Amino acid sequence: MTFAESPSAPPEAPRDLTDGAFTDDAPWVLDVGHLDWRAGSAALRAGTARQVPDLIRRRRLPPGGRVVRVGCSLGFALVGWYTIERRRGRREGDPSVSRAGLSRRLRIAFERLGPTYIKLGQILSSGEGLFPVELVDQFKLLRDRVPAESFEDVRAVVEEELGRPIEAVFSRFDPEPLAAASIAQVHAATLVSGVDVVVKVQRPAVASTVRRDLGAMSWIAPALIGRIPVSALANPPALVELFAETIVEELDFRLEADNMLDVANVLASTDQRSVVVPRPHPELVTRRLLVMERLDGFSWGDVDGMRDAGIDTEAVVRALMIAFLEGAVLFGVFHGDLHGGNLFVRRDGRVALLDYGITGRLDETRRLAFLRMLMGGSINDPKMQLGALRDLGALPADTDLDAVVRDFGLDRPPADAAAMAPDELLRQVRDLTKQLLAYGARFPKVLMLFVKDLLFLDGALATLAPDVDLFAEVTQVATYFTARYGARIAADIGIDPRSNPVDMDAVRAGLGVGAEVEQLTYRDLQARRELIRKRMEDHRRERVGHTSRHRFRRP
Repeated sequence: MTFAESPSAPPEAPRDLTDGAFTDDAPWVLDVGHLDWRAGSAALRAGTARQVPDLIRRRRLPPGGRVVRVGCSLGFALVGWYTIERRRGRREGDPSVSRAGLSRRLRIAFERLGPTYIKLGQILSSGEGLFPVELVDQFKLLRDRVPAESFEDVRAVVEEELGRPIEAVFSRFDPEPLAAASIAQVHAATLVSGVDVVVKVQRPAVASTVRRDLGAMSWIAPALIGRIPVSALANPPALVELFAETIVEELDFRLEADNMLDVANVLASTDQRSVVVPRPHPELVTRRLLVMERLDGFSWGDVDGMRDAGIDTEAVVRALMIAFLEGAVLFGVFHGDLHGGNLFVRRDGRVALLDYGITGRLDETRRLAFLRMLMGGSINDPKMQLGALRDLGALPADTDLDAVVRDFGLDRPPADAAAMAPDELLRQVRDLTKQLLAYGARFPKVLMLFVKDLLFLDGALATLAPDVDLFAEVTQVATYFTARYGARIAADIGIDPRSNPVDMDAVRAGLGVGAEVEQLTYRDLQARRELIRKRMEDHRRERVGHTSRHRFRRP
């Protein structure tokens, strides 16, 4: 099944399939325009966003004893790393030793600091490609290291939110959770009607804990600038702001249920039926409780199981990519936290997309900016891309785009990274970082979510479609968008993809290969990336060893 062949709703399908990409065998049918818990969701969302500046405003005095505990935990982690792994890494000429030690110590500190910091670590753990592999691997451990709340506490929250005994609503409610995360935990249950459901229950007092921790984070973050030697963590205050914008919405499950319906509506509007969203219950949704349809399927990493069941795994990842791009650039709504734990592949090959606490939302100006950014990349127009990044807030509004093009060498043919000397590549990376900081570049929330999802999909190709021809895939996706949305794109941004074909030389350059390469699988691309990584590591070891020998011989 390709993305262009997504199954339409069957003739006798539940009527709510016109409003959302849900399952065909509905446990209940939603009247999306008449849901009490959804009333006023736009105002609720706006009010939640307005809380962020105050939550992260740095007070004159530290916010109580919490800031002391956080400061001590992070301080001990950095001191321990500095005195042991950092020195050992330099002595052995192996930077990965230093990174691994720092990552492990930060993970332990986050684990001890509790739900807010565990949530931050979980978000960082899905940033493969944005953060060092050592950091990602350590923080992945936080995904299943959160102790569950007692069933007595869970019962208390459920009954408080429903205003009645748990037995009045559920004939069965499993005391052991299916999963325990930092903000909430998920339980299997059965309604008194006999319908199997999943119940997401917020941890007691987590909302007040998060707000207190954001105050401590905002106090400590400026003191960490330049002290964490991971480039993606080089600006802790900006990271705190991004985190605050992300987590405050997760504290109200009515917004998550609203996100589910909006994403489902986008999928239905594009007739993208290869991805399905669980239905939230029409009545059982509150600030701290979310009851939803229970979906199952193959875990995202069970590629052998999928293939044994006859599922086309290439089509699976392709459908997810198309749905993601359509939502972002055509509707301004996309799932903001794609990772393997949020995805199942059902036996019919459809992707079940779960957990909508983090969702990217774009106003019309930023949606058009995203569209121009992708279009600029496809036709190799760097100035268009920079203008789009400026409109997204990644560059200051008064940025001289022509100067950026000149300073970054974007008007010159790109170099093949695999053919560059390590010294030259390091110098280019350092120069690029300095130039970005000089121009006041930043990483807005929606751009961070978008890039993070793209990196996940990039990794999904590695596991589900390692032998797909990337050039053919790019051509197929571009052809799909041109045929289906060419007129709309032309009306939106004044550039018609039907008369501006994809610049395949630019695609090759973006993937780091020369014009002579006619076919490239993801397996080939991984091998090239590993070659570059190994050469850089070897160069660092050689340079450190040379420096150590020079010091030893110094009279």
